[in-house]
Amino acid sequence: MKKDRTLKVTNLKKHFHIGKGQTLKAVNGVSFDVYKGETFGLVGESGCGKSTIGRTIMGLYDRSDGEVLFDGKNIHELDEKETFSFRKNMQMIFQDPYASLNPRSTVSEVISEPMEIHGLYRNKKERLERVYQLLEEVGLSRDHANRYPHEFSGGQRQRIGIARALALNPDFIIADEPISALDVSVQAQVVNLLQKLQEEKGLTYLFIAHDLSMVKHISDRIGVMYLGNLVELTESEQLYSNPLHPYTKALLSAIPIPDPDVEETRERMILQGELPSPIDPPSGCVFRTRCPFAMEACAQQIPKWQKVEDKHYVACHIYNDDIKDKRPIHGRATETIPN
Repeated sequence: MKKDRTLKVTNLKKHFHIGKGQTLKAVNGVSFDVYKGETFGLVGESGCGKSTIGRTIMGLYDRSDGEVLFDGKNIHELDEKETFSFRKNMQMIFQDPYASLNPRSTVSEVISEPMEIHGLYRNKKERLERVYQLLEEVGLSRDHANRYPHEFSGGQRQRIGIARALALNPDFIIADEPISALDVSVQAQVVNLLQKLQEEKGLTYLFIAHDLSMVKHISDRIGVMYLGNLVELTESEQLYSNPLHPYTKALLSAIPIPDPDVEETRERMILQGELPSPIDPPSGCVFRTRCPFAMEACAQQIPKWQKVEDKHYVACHIYNDDIKDKRPIHGRATETIPN
């Protein structure tokens, strides 16, 4: 059965010119689809470009190249009226609940402001009733409406941010690391809330995070990013049971296993070196300077994006049949990757 596609990102690039003739390649040719009703997870280390993708999709950044289609329309070519409508259907939950809420506004004013801008509901009383409803939907109460953001904990502030994102009844929500600034004790609560709202409202999520263990529980499919590039994409369970790219393997091996015996004996894949600068990325495969399986071809050719298994895509020369000599050029390999 064919799924309805909500978002189509094709060869998206976002480069920042930072002076002295230098260009920071934050996003460098990323393509993926997000289907209606699913959660697409986008993961990677800090600085890999995942948040820049979210902001470019939202139109907060203009693209350098590529195309973003939302419900079949190119969001970077919309006129003023179409952009206004687009903003209503796509909303964003920001990473820092401390910085994303106006400290001078009450909770009621924070949540109702989008409604006023878009002319929803006939009067202030109706908007206030909607605010009460939203607060209860996110696990707060109407008594919180007249308080200010500084009176709440981090988890409560993020719930307020979620209520604000829901104020316009959007179809699509970009959650930009919505739990990374929260205590571990409340991260699962917020993820469970997002899942509950998705089931009740039929929402579609782009969930951006660096914590692979948490992304697994909420995502249907996951894309793994490294230095502005998408290196692997597949369904959530498949990524965890059979990761293909060496970078994905390293990320997964860093997740602790809650079994002392297994944790003590399992083989770990520890990356060497530092994350290269996106101002001057390595030639060929951008991961080659830290990869224990890097070959001569990795420095010369950009890996092609290819389907290796059903619904499983990767950009890595290890899986390129055209390359005959696949011997690592250094001896840092810690495990065997299947050909």
